[in-house]
Amino acid sequence: MIRLQNVTKRYGQLTAVDGVTLEVHRGELFGFLGPNGAGKTTTIKMCTGLLRPSSGHVWIGPYDVVADPLAAKAIVGYVPDQPLLYEKLTGSEFLDFMGGLWGIPPAERQRKAKELLELFDLTGASGDLCEGYSHGMKQKLALAGALIHDPQVLFLDEPTVGLDPRSARLIKDLLRGLCQRGVTVFMSTHIMEIAERMCDRVAIIDHGRIIATGTVDELRAHGGPGQSLEDIFLQLTGGEEDRELIAFLGDRADEGGRP
Repeated sequence: MIRLQNVTKRYGQLTAVDGVTLEVHRGELFGFLGPNGAGKTTTIKMCTGLLRPSSGHVWIGPYDVVADPLAAKAIVGYVPDQPLLYEKLTGSEFLDFMGGLWGIPPAERQRKAKELLELFDLTGASGDLCEGYSHGMKQKLALAGALIHDPQVLFLDEPTVGLDPRSARLIKDLLRGLCQRGVTVFMSTHIMEIAERMCDRVAIIDHGRIIATGTVDELRAHGGPGQSLEDIFLQLTGGEEDRELIAFLGDRADEGGRP
């Protein structure tokens, strides 16, 4: 459902994404992991048509994102890590506006907006301006807006950041339900536990290159039995050295800083 072939993005001398080749299947919940600055958001923006690849190709379903952008975007929903809402619209007005952008008839988009507001427990705040929403409420409203046209592919950049445990659980259950209905979910996250428990497969990107792809069990087979996804991630991205340094400094602090 999502296919990237030798996708590269350059900014002058900087190569942000370097020759990424990846395939995500219909109905799959796919986790995209990597350190800060590894190329996760840049990759997602190329998949959604917000950035043009310097080279390579991206397909969403049968559509080339560059050659046929309108058709590709019509089946995609996207929620960035920082929700961008129209602050002077109410929650209901925002969803009605989003439905109008997708060409959904007024009666149908009002029905869908009502269902989504109930689903995300936002009905009580539906008449409030978005500028008064908390970060978690904005995150949920942005996701509702991304779902109003029933996309076949959903891109999420850090979807649980800033959510309370109840809302995070709601999002996780919703994403799993969407995948069971055949929606493809491509999700970047820094929370290894979420990726380990939720995702059918994961890819790890570092310095713009994919360094590992597979199920958690497949990755664990290369890293050793009993390892968590966090352990594997740190080994592959060099984070294990940082953790050892922190432990060393902690031991020295316990000893009063003596060598």
